Amino acid sequence: MPKLRHIKEPFLLFNYNQKVVDPRDGLSLFGPFNKDKINNFTIGIIGTPLGIKRMKNWIAKFMKPIFPLKKDVSKPIYPGFESIFGVTINLNSTIELEIEEDKLKLFYRYSDKHVRVANMVDLYVNSLVDYKHDDDRPPVNLWFVVIPDDVYLYGRIKSKSAADTIKIGIKDKYARTNKGLFDDIDPEYVKLKECYDYENHFHNQLKLKLLKHEVLTQIIRESTIAYNEHPYLNKNGMPKRDLSSMETDIAWNIATSVYYKIGGLPWKLGSIRKNVCYIGLVFKIDERQLNSKYACCAAQMFLDSGDGMVFKGAVGPWYNEDTKEYHLTKDAAYDLLTKALKAFTNSNDKNLPKEIFIHGKTQFDNEEWEGFCEAVESHEISLIGVTIKDEKVFKLYRDKNFPILRGSFYVKNRNNAYLWTKGFIPRIQQPLGMETPNPLTIKLVRGKGNIKIETVCSDILALTKLNYNTCKYGDGLPVTLKFANVIGEILTAGKIDDLRPALPFRYYI
Repeated sequence: MPKLRHIKEPFLLFNYNQKVVDPRDGLSLFGPFNKDKINNFTIGIIGTPLGIKRMKNWIAKFMKPIFPLKKDVSKPIYPGFESIFGVTINLNSTIELEIEEDKLKLFYRYSDKHVRVANMVDLYVNSLVDYKHDDDRPPVNLWFVVIPDDVYLYGRIKSKSAADTIKIGIKDKYARTNKGLFDDIDPEYVKLKECYDYENHFHNQLKLKLLKHEVLTQIIRESTIAYNEHPYLNKNGMPKRDLSSMETDIAWNIATSVYYKIGGLPWKLGSIRKNVCYIGLVFKIDERQLNSKYACCAAQMFLDSGDGMVFKGAVGPWYNEDTKEYHLTKDAAYDLLTKALKAFTNSNDKNLPKEIFIHGKTQFDNEEWEGFCEAVESHEISLIGVTIKDEKVFKLYRDKNFPILRGSFYVKNRNNAYLWTKGFIPRIQQPLGMETPNPLTIKLVRGKGNIKIETVCSDILALTKLNYNTCKYGDGLPVTLKFANVIGEILTAGKIDDLRPALPFRYYI
């Protein structure tokens, strides 16, 4: 008889080594895991003059408690940034960089989406880079990049230009990617061509262009912090994005992200197994390549400290026509895992992991796995390959008012299981997600050892609680895959030839 089992919700570890399951409870009651480790830091704000003013007003508000509109166990009180983390933001010492709004409005009208987005991004990037490399200015730990909603509107992949369009761009695809007659005599033409080296996505392009300069940013839409002000009101004077019921959620999410980006560790897993390394392997198609077989491999490694490093595999023809999947060559797999081992030893007093789990969305082929095995063959390390996929068909329904519990799992056999990372959560009295949850399909596909599928499922559920970019109970995907996917999107957003390897993932989110 098939039996559904349940994994107890993983604990998180906070200040004073206190353990709770909800990060908001832990931060409110005990503070972050490494409280008092962050002393002085400087923030900067870049935006239009009005955007800077709105950001400063919101920061002053977010330093203090924010109460939900109504009593709701899923939306706890936000106690205030200083109260939670023991860190003060001095608005009087905030660095400000103004963006010319008239220039932004001009770029909104550019007909070519690549030229439009690249110019908007460079307006911010050039100011941040110039500041970074000016020795006479005080260093900034974190920049709030405040963007008008029109930047969001006109800075997406499928966006169109504003009214009163200005015709600009290069229509000939060959001319965009090849050296032409005007390249040596017209610098403006060369600059125009460079716009096509990047994806027309404001967020991803900005993050990518700042990576090599190691500039940390938190991007904020103006309507998120000023949804009840002009021009974010409709003709009836009501907010176009009414976020009044989300104010505590927004504050919690930004506060946690800010603390992590300035070097803090909000929490760590309370019961993760020691000397275990988890690597998420994701392939993203590089749309700028003429050959659709080309993709970028991005890997995200997570240590038991909760931190992570990024490894960019080379762009290459990783597509396998037989399996319809993307796979690394033997050399590329060897190189990727060798980098991961080096980063692990540097962060763990030169100790090597005892177990390495490679999480992927596809099977690992023989050549790829052989490269991984060669990277660890001189060490006593157990290497296990796990595929994790969203199950599209299989669902379970309860004869109750609520869906299946988060943490439920069903073992098909010793190497296969279904795991519900979404589902009803008793602590917040609601499910994670609005629909009847689908499980993840978990498969042990490669490797040796006595690891049990139950242990793998337990680890994966724990890894859904390490998203420091938000402050919520848990995610549907483990961070190994969730952030490797985000990182892949950024790394394929443009030129990455001179990108420094292995930056912490705080630079990508």
